Order: sequence, then C-alpha cells, then structure tokens
Amino acid sequence: MRLIPPHILLIITVISLSLPNIVLSVTEPMSWMARLCNIILPVSAYLLLMTLLRNTGKMVWAMFIFIFLAAFQLVLLYLFGESIIAVDMFLNLLTTNTGEVSELLSSLIPAVAMVAVIYLPILYFATRGAFDKSYRLADRFIVRFRQWGTAGLALGLISLAGCYSSEEYRASDDLYPVNVGYNIGLAVERTCRTARYADTSAGFIYDARTTHPDSCREVYILVIGETARADNFGLFGYSRDTTPLLSSTEGLITYPKAFTQSNTTHKSVPMLLSAASAEDYNRIYREKGIITAFKEAGFHTTFISNQRPNHSFIDFFGKEADSWEFLKEELPESANVPDGDMTGLVKKILDGGHMREFIVLHTYGSHFKYRERYPHDIAEFLPDEASEATPDNRCSLINAYDNSILYTDRFLHTLITELKESRTESGLIYASDHGENIFDDERGLFLHASPRPSIYELHVPMMIWLSDEYRERYPDIHSELLSHSEKQVITSLSVFHTTLHIAGINTRHRIDSLSLASAHYHPAPYNYLSDRNIPVPVSKIIRK
Repeated sequence: MRLIPPHILLIITVISLSLPNIVLSVTEPMSWMARLCNIILPVSAYLLLMTLLRNTGKMVWAMFIFIFLAAFQLVLLYLFGESIIAVDMFLNLLTTNTGEVSELLSSLIPAVAMVAVIYLPILYFATRGAFDKSYRLADRFIVRFRQWGTAGLALGLISLAGCYSSEEYRASDDLYPVNVGYNIGLAVERTCRTARYADTSAGFIYDARTTHPDSCREVYILVIGETARADNFGLFGYSRDTTPLLSSTEGLITYPKAFTQSNTTHKSVPMLLSAASAEDYNRIYREKGIITAFKEAGFHTTFISNQRPNHSFIDFFGKEADSWEFLKEELPESANVPDGDMTGLVKKILDGGHMREFIVLHTYGSHFKYRERYPHDIAEFLPDEASEATPDNRCSLINAYDNSILYTDRFLHTLITELKESRTESGLIYASDHGENIFDDERGLFLHASPRPSIYELHVPMMIWLSDEYRERYPDIHSELLSHSEKQVITSLSVFHTTLHIAGINTRHRIDSLSLASAHYHPAPYNYLSDRNIPVPVSKIIRK
C-alpha cells in the first residue's frame, strides 16, 4: 500500500483526534461559545503539536496517548451516548477481571470495529513513516500549519475566556481532553490512597459491643446482590412473577423505595460494607468495614464472594473476616460458578456451632451475560438465547435477566430456609449494589456505570427477613422495620447501621436515624456519589 504524504497524515490525525470534541459538542449541554471553544481550542493545539517533529510518523506515535483516549471516548459514547471518560471508568479498568472484560467487549463489537477502522490505518501509516528518513514535512507545510494553529489557539483562548466569564464552565469539567486528563490524575490519586489503606486504617477501632444476651445463639447473613434492579422483582410490582418463593416467605419485609448511591460496583459494595456514604465517602480510606465491628462484638465472621478479588475495598473489607473465600480465585477466567454454590458453604458454617455468627455473601447475581447466571433448566421466560447487546435482542435479554432474578429468588429462599432450620435468632439482609439498563427507552442505554445514571441503575431491591425466634425476643425491632417499609431508603446509608442495630451491636459509629430498625429513623435525601466523589441530589441527574 502506497504511503500517504506526511501532511495528509497530519491532517487526518488531527481530524480523528477531534472526533470526540465534535460528538461531545452535540451530546453535552453547553452554550454556543462553549461548543466553539471545545472544538477550536483542541484542534488548534493538536495541529501545533503535530508540527513539533518533521517526521509525521514519529509524531503520531508521540501522540499515541491522545489516540488511545480518543478511541476510548468514542467507545464510551457508543455505549452511553454521552459524557466524558469518568474517573470511575479508569478505576473500573483496574478492578475488572479479564472474564468481565471479555463479556463486555462482546457487546461492544460495533464500537471497537469503528475505532479500529478510524485509528489503525493512521497507526499503520505512522509506523511505516517513522522508519522512513525521507518521510518529513516540507517547510511550507510546517509554516502553514503553525500559522493556522496559532490563529486557532488565539481564537480558542478568547472563547475560553468568554466561557469562564459568562457561565459555569471549567476546563477540568467541560473541555476534552483536559477534563479526561484531570480525571486520570484523580484516578491515580485514588489508586494511591487505596494502596495505602492498610496503613491509614491500621489504628481504627469501632469499640463495638453486643447488647444481646450470651445465652442464645444468633446468626446474621448480609447478602449483597449484583446488578439486580427493583423494577424486575415480582415483590416490587413487576408484571412477571420473578420472585414466587420470596413472595410467599413469612417474615420477609421489603423496601420498594430503596436507592443506591452509586451505579458502580467498586463504590457501591464498599458503601454497603462500611459507614462510608456519598455524604462522607472519604472516611473509607481511614475506617474498617462492618465485619470488623461484628468481630469486636464477639461474632465469628465469614466472607464469601462469587466474584474474583480485584484489590479494591471489597477485598479489604472481606478479608477482615475470620475466614474468607473467593470462589473463582483459583478457577479459569471462563469458569461460571452459580451463586447457589454458596448455600452449601453457609450450611457448613451454620453446622459449626458458633454462638454468634455473621456471614457476608457477595453474589454475581444478574451480571451480564445474564444467561450464564442461572441453570438453564430453571428458565421460565423464553427465548433467552440471544445475548448480543443490541436493542433488537431486548426481548431475549429481558427474558434472560428475569430468569437470573428467578434464580436469585431461589437462592435467597434457600438461605432463609437454612436459617429457619437452624432454630436460631437470625436475620437476613439483602440489597443489590446497583441496577442495570437494558435498552429501556429511546436513549438506548445498556449495562450500568453510565456517567449520568438512570433510575434503572439506582432503584435497587432491598429486603430483610427475621426468624420466628428473633421476632419473639425483639418484637420492637420487627415492628420498626415494618413501620419503615414504605419510606424511602438509601441502601448505601442504611444497610450498615440497620445490620448493626438488628444484631444488637452498639458503637459510636452507629447512627440510629439511619437505621430502619430504629424508632428514630429519618429518611435521608436521595443523593448520588458523583464521579468526583461529591454528593449530588438525584433529582439533578436522574434520567427517568
């Protein structure tokens, strides 16, 4: 293939790098001046940078980080239809295993193909040109491009000044790729803080103690769901009966107005396992999790995860337990372990005879690909074979998703049955980390972790079951849990405090106004933990 002239390669490269700016100027809410600034300023800067080396091929490779970010940004726009590459997107790359990546990539084939068509030819010609000593920009092109770049830069800076003076505009928030660079910096900072967690939390204690008598055995299980949205639970009014067993379970209390504060696993699960919340998220770097509180109060603690360890706070909090296990840790990446495998382990723990037992189960729930989350012989909603993430396959995707909820129903019912048979003062608390988009409306959103979340990602199932023995001894607790069942609940706030309250654990870190088991419970406002770790009212960002 004939090598294209260096000045043509330069122009094509600048245009390809500017594609995210062009698309974002359409998808993001901004003034005409901001749109002008967000195109002219980056294009001019790219043009000037590309003239730093005479060999355009070498300069293209010197700009590879911008090419990578542009490709990443276009894929993100394909997936979510809006927004820049968020801090959480970079952190997701660090906390997602290769199995999840392969499943996600299978749904992004069109987007990956699109960026490959755009950027691979550029890199191909750049590679050939980089090794060709004669592949150099002529002086006349260097002068001309620098003149254009300088003029454009001046106009861009003027428009930037106009944006700052006339509207709430910040380059760190609104100007691509400056905002993405800023987010990379934040991601690095958070990664470093996370890596230092063992040191920054070393001296933390809850001073936790139990108020329950020592004479009776008690067991509490906290089940963390994965990607389960309340809209598809029969318990919460869904048209399909996806929860036939739970619907007939005596003693089960549901919370139909429960919301999570994050649509990303690496934030939402740690908030369920600790006192951290959108209102005070940074305490996560200096405090230990709920398992430690139970240990201090004299409970034997167990953490079982059906997800792989990923060096996040989920791992840190889980490994605070007396015993912990990641079911897939030693298995091949392709291994598919059903959540039901955890029930056998729970039975062994219950048979172990500890007077006080606290068990945390981190499930794989309804994580995409949905059809792999349940045994196929239990499927009631068919067809469920089509798994490619396209709107045309929505019917099959919904069927498979609903079958995964049906399996969750069976899984939770089995756990409750085991607790019933143990004849202990016991309770089970279930809450999902976040929900899911499944091409629910004209926006065509799919999966979760979108930078601007939808209600399908934030509205999550939450329920609490108490044994007969527990309700008999603590009728006031049961009464309070029932009385708050129709109130709004923020799971990221209330699960921690409610679980401690049900278990009779006192600590200065327990806030009864956030506990559903307390007469002092007061519904907190619906806040969402933004990408910058700032609490934002859901009303300002929710996509209904």
